[in-house]
Amino acid sequence: MVKKRFKFIDLFAGIGGFHTAMHSIGGKCVFASELDKYARISYEANYANISPQLFKKDKNGNYLYFNEDINDIIPQNVPNFDICCGGFPCQPFSVAGLKKGFEDTRGTLFFNIANLVKEKINSGYPPRILFLENVRGLKSHDKGNTLKVILATLDELGYGYSYEVLNAKYFGLPQNRERLFIIAWYKKLINVDNFRFPYGIDPKGNTIYDKAKLKDGTILTKVSDIFEPSSTIDKKFTISDRMWIGHQRRKERNRQNGKGFGYSLFNGNDTYTSTISARYWKDGSEILIDQSDKGLNPRVLTPVEAGRLQGYRIIGNGWEDKECAENLNYNSSNIEFKIAVSNKEAYRQFGNSVAVPVIKRISKEILKQLLQQ
Repeated sequence: MVKKRFKFIDLFAGIGGFHTAMHSIGGKCVFASELDKYARISYEANYANISPQLFKKDKNGNYLYFNEDINDIIPQNVPNFDICCGGFPCQPFSVAGLKKGFEDTRGTLFFNIANLVKEKINSGYPPRILFLENVRGLKSHDKGNTLKVILATLDELGYGYSYEVLNAKYFGLPQNRERLFIIAWYKKLINVDNFRFPYGIDPKGNTIYDKAKLKDGTILTKVSDIFEPSSTIDKKFTISDRMWIGHQRRKERNRQNGKGFGYSLFNGNDTYTSTISARYWKDGSEILIDQSDKGLNPRVLTPVEAGRLQGYRIIGNGWEDKECAENLNYNSSNIEFKIAVSNKEAYRQFGNSVAVPVIKRISKEILKQLLQQ
């Protein structure tokens, strides 16, 4: 039986979605790595209080456990850990006939994860669980070779694994966001045949394990769940006439060319939005909020709303629907997230983030299925 207070590391940490989830089930973060300087600002601003040891510095003022460039990690300097979390970028491998795994990953960022794990195994402290996230396209990336090499690498390192594509809209978020998740377990320490993924959450908060039961109903959502009070929305979030005309012209041009690209318009009663991306700060075209009832052009989400769309509890100016402040994602049992960067950087960070409710529910299942044996 693993100790209740397990240790985890957070690689490609972003703004800490994995940290939030692992903390919620009793995890202690002992090491994190993130290259983007603005994401590092957000990460420290939000987790220094709950994980102060993570931000300790040496006599020269350098972080001991908050690494910047993952390529510089020295495995011997990373504290031993039970779970490795990582939302690594999707990169092609130089595959020569799909040799067995590990060597084929060299030169990629996934290799940094694999190499760290291998070194920990060799030192006698194998990580029990690997919790990895990526875009849905990883399944078909490079004709499926990329995923094949990753899975072959996990097998070579002694891990069993399960993987699945999950959608945030089934976990209480009003966003259609699909991501691939890989859960791997060290077979010498954990004797299971597979991992049962949660596919969603029902209206009573129970986990749905059967895809077919999603049609019976999940937590009800609507786009207005994330709204700040309309009276507090600054007019700067309403797009200009020029931008609105440009959006409409591009969409019509794309339609005539047989393409489906263009802006997407939503109102508060819609069930969910499209996927928010890191480019949202540019023009907000993938998620525009209809304001025609007010005689106004559409508006973009505020940074607070963009963060809530990913499941972060951000107080901001409050909620348009005050009941939403007490729902599963935003009530006081969740960590409050504070925006510590510019609007542009906040949009980029939220667009790149994991969807927190999905990560939290998977984390609960990891604890139940794999750690509490």
